[in-house]
Amino acid sequence: MGRPVSRRITAAVFALASTLALGALPAAPASADAVPAGTRPLPPVSPVPQSLSRTGDDAVLTGRVVLVAGDDTDAPARDRLVRELRDHGVDRVDVVPPDNVARLPAGALTIRLGPADRPDIARALGSTAVPDHPEGYALRVTGGPAAGAQIALGGTDAAGQFYAVQTLRQLLRPDGTGWRVAGAQISDYPSMPLRGTIEGFYGKPWTQAERLDQMDFYGDVKANTYVYAPKDDPYHRDKWREPYPAEKLAELGVLVGRARANHVRFTFAVSPGGSICYSDPADRTALKAKLQAMYDLGTRAFSLPLDDISYTRWNCAADQQTYGQPGRQAAARAQVDLLNDVQRTFIATHEGAQPLQTVPTEYGDLTDTAYKQTMRATLDPAVVVMWTGTDVVPPTISNDQADAASKLFGRKVFVWDNYPVNDYGNTRGRLLLAPYDKREAGLSAHLSGIVANPMNQPYASQVAVFGTAGFTWNDTAYDAGASWPQAMAYLAGGDRRATGALLVFGDLEHMAPTFGATPWQPQAPELARRVAAFWADWNAGRRAEAVRALRDYAVRIEQAPSAIRGGAVRPGFVTDAGPWLDATELWGRATVAMLDALDARTAGDTAGAQARLAESGDLQTQARAVRVQPARNTWGSAQPKVGDGVLDTFLAAAAGQVQQ
Repeated sequence: MGRPVSRRITAAVFALASTLALGALPAAPASADAVPAGTRPLPPVSPVPQSLSRTGDDAVLTGRVVLVAGDDTDAPARDRLVRELRDHGVDRVDVVPPDNVARLPAGALTIRLGPADRPDIARALGSTAVPDHPEGYALRVTGGPAAGAQIALGGTDAAGQFYAVQTLRQLLRPDGTGWRVAGAQISDYPSMPLRGTIEGFYGKPWTQAERLDQMDFYGDVKANTYVYAPKDDPYHRDKWREPYPAEKLAELGVLVGRARANHVRFTFAVSPGGSICYSDPADRTALKAKLQAMYDLGTRAFSLPLDDISYTRWNCAADQQTYGQPGRQAAARAQVDLLNDVQRTFIATHEGAQPLQTVPTEYGDLTDTAYKQTMRATLDPAVVVMWTGTDVVPPTISNDQADAASKLFGRKVFVWDNYPVNDYGNTRGRLLLAPYDKREAGLSAHLSGIVANPMNQPYASQVAVFGTAGFTWNDTAYDAGASWPQAMAYLAGGDRRATGALLVFGDLEHMAPTFGATPWQPQAPELARRVAAFWADWNAGRRAEAVRALRDYAVRIEQAPSAIRGGAVRPGFVTDAGPWLDATELWGRATVAMLDALDARTAGDTAGAQARLAESGDLQTQARAVRVQPARNTWGSAQPKVGDGVLDTFLAAAAGQVQQ
């Protein structure tokens, strides 16, 4: 399995994303020598650090770098740092222990990586505050002449060291033929302890290669949690009693290892609720054996989801004898009995195991019921309870809602956020590429974390998950409007043309539906703005200007697919988006032809207008004939939706103007 084309999120990527809009692309940046290094703005970092400030001059990345790392240095952090240095032109990286620094070569940049309280790192950090938080880190870049420049990366734990490296690579900026590291000091830590995704959708699960790539992506964006819970893995749900075949178990072992290398907590979920006999000791033994097999592979986090099952019937007669007639309270009693047993006799007896997680059968509302009352009163306080918000797909999640949910379950809830998942009817034919949004700043005080449920399309999901990672790391500083172009720049490897094309394409796939009739994010807001401006100019008699302005954008729609397929964008995204890209090119061509028809009509060229109108109609027919096939989703073969409700509505209205 090959790695993505580019795994670097450099300062250039984020400088691009911070200025890029759906209008014209920015001019190329001025030479680094044009502005004194110590006064240049710091490049944006994602997720946004808790504290970031400039310390002075940048540090020049020399051809030879000395990396001071000891036995207490996190190996994945060290290896990633070495790889980044070599990717940015460093010819030689000397890794030396802290007790051998007396022989450091002159003229080489020195980087120190390890625990923040290691004496040499503590001295190099100087006044930079070291956060007293798990997964926290402090970073300081002291610039100036190469002989005096040094960089200190100190973590409060191994994960903190790894995240310090993830931040450092975003401080790299091009400087002529070489690179500089922005002179900065950072004190940083995550606001939420659990951050990442849950592969919990219906439909074709991700492949092994796709999951391995996702682990690398999560490491890049400082997400620390992946919950393995694909509904259509038979051994997760229907065949939960059966052990995984040896080949599949080996695959899972490789995945656990890749997750660990990226400081991602692989969380194994098994969902027995559809057939378990809660009171049967044999079923409990089978369940614990399933967990033990994963523990033996290195898994230390486990979940027992009890969602999407009935509590109006039992799976065995013994449960009725043990817990009474089926119903809310009886179901909660049975589930609590199982969960408490697993927490106390498996989790608590296995070294390093994290608290058990569960998804209750009532997971998406704020109504107090006998089910929740029983859970609240009797579930072991250590068990982590997941909640999806006020609905299965909530349009918003507020602090008050989260606080109310936590009170209902007697603990801080862990949000299973059903965005950008696209496995239900209202998402038929859709890629969901809008940013992660409408979650209130301050939720970190009310939640134990958030995991996003992604789409069946793993790489396309990275647009939203990039934002989820940013929000859960620092919810009070998160800005969806800033995060969205940064996510596109990440996918494009910093390429300006490809990033701009992704923003145009993402606008056409912006609509985020719920289970109801009203979407919680609008379709094609940028295109809608431009169409509104077109009609305002058209109706005011400025018809040539109206056509010219919108035609320029229509050309960008037409050309976006080829730019996305041009090689800079991650190949997985291109594959995921293939049918939508095909349709987008046709819709863009149809829009250009329609605007040319309007232009011809305005000029009095009736024949030309009709010819272009017919051409547009033919292209629209071709666009509607495109299908998502073979389908990964439960909705099967479907027409890919592209700017629907905006683009097609404009074309119909414009056709009416041509025919007048």
